[in-house]
Amino acid sequence: MVDPGASRAENVRVKTCRACGNGVEDRFRYCPWCAAPQRRKLVEFFAPHPGVEADAQKALRVSRYFGDDETAPQVRFSIWSVDSAEAAVSLSPEEAERVAAFLTPPAPRRQLIDQLRDTLRL
Repeated sequence: MVDPGASRAENVRVKTCRACGNGVEDRFRYCPWCAAPQRRKLVEFFAPHPGVEADAQKALRVSRYFGDDETAPQVRFSIWSVDSAEAAVSLSPEEAERVAAFLTPPAPRRQLIDQLRDTLRL
């Protein structure tokens, strides 16, 4: 929605949600009215391990594409060196979930004696 009383510069910062048609400021990633994503992709850069000198000029870029009528949802990993991508691969949302599960630290293991006590109900 455009505010007719606002200055032109103020109106430029408000867009229309593709899902519900309400006004949404550029700073919002999701519509505050219907929660629909407002960006077709989100991008995050990750710094290399500080102890690996060979990777000092590299970064991992992870792009999450929400998908639309023409493109399927996907997560894209790319390795950047200074200002260009050296390699990239796109994963399905299911494979991206597997990556997330792989990176999640395992729950701390209980001591064997505690497991036996619980099993024997001691």
